[in-house]
Amino acid sequence: MDFKGQVAVITGGARGIGKTIAEALARKGVNIVIADISSEQAQGTASEIEKLGVKSTGVGLDVSKSEEVVRAFGEIAKDYGRIDILVNNAGITRDGLIMRMKEEDWDAVININLKSVFLCSKEAVKIMAKQRYGRIINISSVVAFMGNPGQANYSASKAGMVGLTKTTAKEYASRGITANAVAPGFITTAMTDALPENVKEEMKMAIPLGRFGATEDVANAVVFLASPDAGYITGQVIHVNGGMYM
Repeated sequence: MDFKGQVAVITGGARGIGKTIAEALARKGVNIVIADISSEQAQGTASEIEKLGVKSTGVGLDVSKSEEVVRAFGEIAKDYGRIDILVNNAGITRDGLIMRMKEEDWDAVININLKSVFLCSKEAVKIMAKQRYGRIINISSVVAFMGNPGQANYSASKAGMVGLTKTTAKEYASRGITANAVAPGFITTAMTDALPENVKEEMKMAIPLGRFGATEDVANAVVFLASPDAGYITGQVIHVNGGMYM
């Protein structure tokens, strides 16, 4: 996997799965731009990434606002001269049963999780098309395919991401750009760590491999899809869920 001289933009990259993806790509020699709602956290993570021997920048960005996305991608292109990899990872949850879900909670999740993929991809493909090379990887979820009670907004946003991925793949294949999605299942994070042990054990019973995934499991799939080795793979969803959904 030869990533020499490449540049990746990772939304929601300051922590969790996004941070692990950033670290994994940096270890391959990719220069990293961390885009996150928290400028301070983005810059902090970027400083850590630079210790891996690559250039890294932290950018404060609300990915649901078009004017901020246009500005940020313009600055990134100016600073780095190119964008080779876009990982649309930013996401939030605002859980609740449909009957009780507030409209503003629906809108917030759709805007951050789905609208952001449209806005960021739109700016990235302008740059990638000129290069005639690019990799777009969207972080979806197992609930896009299974549904999940209390997560109508989240499930819908992640399912919409899959359709957007396939359309992007068809529109820009002729420009040397691939677009794929990774759909994680239950991944060990601060959120799952806080669950009661009995709840975690019940969740594991639904996973044939009998354990939660690690953020590294997701990052490994992203690194492959971002690599030149995956050049003939586009419009696909890689499921990283331990067999929870097949």
